[in-house]
Amino acid sequence: MDLSEIRVLFEERGIRKVKLGGFDVDGVLRGKLVSTRKFFSAAKTGFGFCDVIFGWDVCDALYDNAAVTGWQTGYPDALARIDLDSFRVLPYEPDTACFLVDFQLPNGKPHPACPRSLLKRVAARAEASGYRARFSGEFEFWVFRENPQTLAAKGFRDLVPLSPGMFGYSWLRAGQANELASDILDTMAAFDIEVEGLHTETGPGVWEAALRYDDVVRAADQAALFKTTLKQICHRHELSVTFMAKWNADLPGSSGHLHQSLWDGEGDVNLFADAKSADGLSTLAHHYIGGLLSLTPELTALFSPFVNTYKRYVPGVWAPLRASWGVENRTCGLRAITGPGATAARVELRQTAADINPFIAMATSLGAGLYGIDEGLEPPPPVVGDATAEDAPGDALPATLDHAVRALEASEAAKVILGEAFVDHYVRTRDWEVREYQKAVTDWELRRYFEVV
Repeated sequence: MDLSEIRVLFEERGIRKVKLGGFDVDGVLRGKLVSTRKFFSAAKTGFGFCDVIFGWDVCDALYDNAAVTGWQTGYPDALARIDLDSFRVLPYEPDTACFLVDFQLPNGKPHPACPRSLLKRVAARAEASGYRARFSGEFEFWVFRENPQTLAAKGFRDLVPLSPGMFGYSWLRAGQANELASDILDTMAAFDIEVEGLHTETGPGVWEAALRYDDVVRAADQAALFKTTLKQICHRHELSVTFMAKWNADLPGSSGHLHQSLWDGEGDVNLFADAKSADGLSTLAHHYIGGLLSLTPELTALFSPFVNTYKRYVPGVWAPLRASWGVENRTCGLRAITGPGATAARVELRQTAADINPFIAMATSLGAGLYGIDEGLEPPPPVVGDATAEDAPGDALPATLDHAVRALEASEAAKVILGEAFVDHYVRTRDWEVREYQKAVTDWELRRYFEVV
């Protein structure tokens, strides 16, 4: 799209103001509301956006170790470039246009901490090799009859779920929550986010949404916007939603699986499919899987970004514990899917939880797959049976964020795939996350030690 087309759309749809936003390292959408006059000016030249969004954490606490910005730089403006093709209008804000931005340095180069720019660089590498990468996300999320005020007042404890009990794939619960479910499907569709499937999962108030596959940057846009938009939808229904990987120790965690495949440059042929091979997968797909398997342990911090994420990695709750793969095996970290039909061939990364930053997780996954193709890496034989069993094959995944950060810091492959500047910044942010957790005194510690020691 160009500005002349945008002007026509604004006039036709009665647009009076514009939301401009970009995603930070934690996947939080940071933005501002501007006038249409400001928008059309900024669309030509870009606009200043304080780079503190890359200098603080999810709670707006300033990092003490950031290099890309900080007190030492004075927290200057980054240059925000508006992506006109990201134009959207939220149905219940009909006079407000929405656009995503990419962050640049003053010299016009991509900002080293910008997740969306990172993904664009990896996608361009795939395109230069003749591949069109297509991804999709599916997210589990928990819905509660709470609002921001009651959540805070309760200390995020004793929350009332949308519905009680364990009732996966429930036609009944979907019917009882029809107003919410219909709003999710209709609003997401109008906001250019296609939800292919929506159903309850096993747990009180937990649902899963599967998004339709698309070219990788658009797929990441939709996945990231899905999470933010769902929070707005739930608020309209006087509900709250969380994408935490593990919000309750006694209940299953929340997955955020990534489906991925490579197609030819025109997007007509799925290059992962080979009907003549024993498992229905091409040599290209095997090398892609080989790259993911070999690098997953050292890249885990990029897939699993928070301390809480690792609480999901426990036996018996559908989360992988090793770098493993299998054909139609949901106990593996990588599940190969070969049908129905040649276009359905893909790899599902099951390690990731719903708390991912889709841009970083997709960039890392695609980069690791391309690395496997470039190096001609062959995966080991696929796992048959329970890949989480104690004697199952495959390298163990890091069990804590601290371990994952140290592995990422030492990874030369990560620097090749994602660039040294981004990896350095990301390691610093996760090191901060670990140290903040180490300072915390938890409820578990108080209950266990307060009186008896």
